[in-house]
Amino acid sequence: MRVIIALMLAVLACAPARANDTTAALATGGLVFVQNPDVEMRAEDLFISAAEIRVRYRFFNSAPRDVTTLVAFPMPEIIIDNRDTNISVPTDDPENVLGFSTLADGQSVATRVEQRVLGNGIDRTELLRGLGIPLAPHLRITTEALDRLPEPSRQELLRLGLVEIDEYDSGEGMKKHLEPRWALQTTHYWEQTFPARRELVIEHRYQPSVGTSPWTEAEKADDIRRYCIERNLLRAVDRAQRAAPRNSLVFWAQRIEYILKTGANWSGPIGDFRLVVDKGDLRNLVSFCGDGVRKISPTQFEMRKSDFTPEGNLYVLILEPVR
Repeated sequence: MRVIIALMLAVLACAPARANDTTAALATGGLVFVQNPDVEMRAEDLFISAAEIRVRYRFFNSAPRDVTTLVAFPMPEIIIDNRDTNISVPTDDPENVLGFSTLADGQSVATRVEQRVLGNGIDRTELLRGLGIPLAPHLRITTEALDRLPEPSRQELLRLGLVEIDEYDSGEGMKKHLEPRWALQTTHYWEQTFPARRELVIEHRYQPSVGTSPWTEAEKADDIRRYCIERNLLRAVDRAQRAAPRNSLVFWAQRIEYILKTGANWSGPIGDFRLVVDKGDLRNLVSFCGDGVRKISPTQFEMRKSDFTPEGNLYVLILEPVR
């Protein structure tokens, strides 16, 4: 029996950053299955920190036969809209941009990778490959390859809207360079068999894309709502600000978005859901929306749910004191 399963990092349009000290975050997410009456998600154990995301799923196939599935893991789309865009991508790997790895019942899974380039909604993958251009728009090797193109090829990419001309002085006078303006879509995929009438554990881990910016008064009002910031955290911030020199930056904000609502695509609720958020350093402050959250270690906070159907995304704010 074959069904299609998508293990999904959701595509999110990221607002461009306007300064070198600010980075935009790509949203990450979890398993999305086409509904299947035989395979249920019994448990999801999710760990989130600025350094790593780990997810452990327990599935049960109630059918008297094995269920073989295609599992796909789309990465967030990467696109550089303009010269000021600064997206947080944690690795320089042109294919595995978030350092993704997965296990099935403790055994490493070798994934295949498909990458597609879109320019104005049209697939231009083979065009770039034919020109010898790396597909990752955020890497230096890509812009260097563009600069080596002959003039007819440069003009073709400009005409198709795949690149823009950027003029700047690199120390040798003003020069014109081509900057990528295409979207890169990357998907890891593999075939997985769910054995008849028993559990299967799938685990994956990766480095999140973490948006970072100074935490200012201008951002505070929106953040209070989105991250459910409580009064005790605001009082801690006020104390730190009073102790710091006037008008000085006190906290850096780290933002992580996880597409939690993809769990609602199952035919039933998640039987046992556990979330742990780790703020990292003891001096950091953390806030996120959730019911029944409790502190389980000096840096970790836990939320548990039974028969859980996610209805929205999870937004985590970590405030890091300026050293």
